[in-house]
Formats: sequence, structure tokens, C-alpha cells
Amino acid sequence: MSNFIQVTPFMQVDDLEREGFETRFRATNYAYVHRETAGFRILEQTGTDGAPLGNRRFAYYIDVRDVDRLYAELKPKLDTLPKGDVYGPVDQSYGQRELLVLAPDGNLLAFGQAINAD
Repeated sequence: MSNFIQVTPFMQVDDLEREGFETRFRATNYAYVHRETAGFRILEQTGTDGAPLGNRRFAYYIDVRDVDRLYAELKPKLDTLPKGDVYGPVDQSYGQRELLVLAPDGNLLAFGQAINAD
């Protein structure tokens, strides 16, 4: 069975309110919205919190079945990256286990696995 489930774009906006999409999850400055077969992850960042293009911005969120298995597969290559370009895997308070990798273009790739949040 494939480890990859789906890839969703991760957009950074200055206002989370969007019409025409069903909000499936909402936290303070984050929302996962969905319509028909399309899902988007939206992070609200304004002022000095907003990252300029290509500067540690989330571009894609890749849902996987087993983030630790993916990490083990990628570890030899991840070990060649500069210190600080890889974060995780780590359990997040919002119910995801995540691995973050800084891509050469400066954008962050997030690999996440749903976990039970207590």
C-alpha cells in the first residue's frame, strides 16, 4: 500500500474568511477547507508574521499514512541537508505527526500523519 495519501496546497493569506468552501477544521489562524474534490490548507499571517515568498513559507502539505516510515526512507538524504532544514517527526497539538523539510527554493514541505490528539 502506498504511503502517500494526498497533496494539498498550503496558502498563506491575510484573512481566513473564504466563501464557497466547507471548513473541515479551524484553529486560531489555520483552516482546512474543502469543496467537491479539492482541499486547501490556509494559514493566516499578517504584518511581520507573514513570510515573504520563498522564505520558509508552506507550499504543500503531503498527507502520509506513516510519517516515521517516510522519515526512515529519506534519512540518508535528509542527513546531507544543512542543520536546521529538517524538523521532526514530531507530534503536534492539532492532531498531526509532522516532518518539515526546507526545500532548496526556500519553501517548506510538510509531511503529516493524522494521530489521535488527546
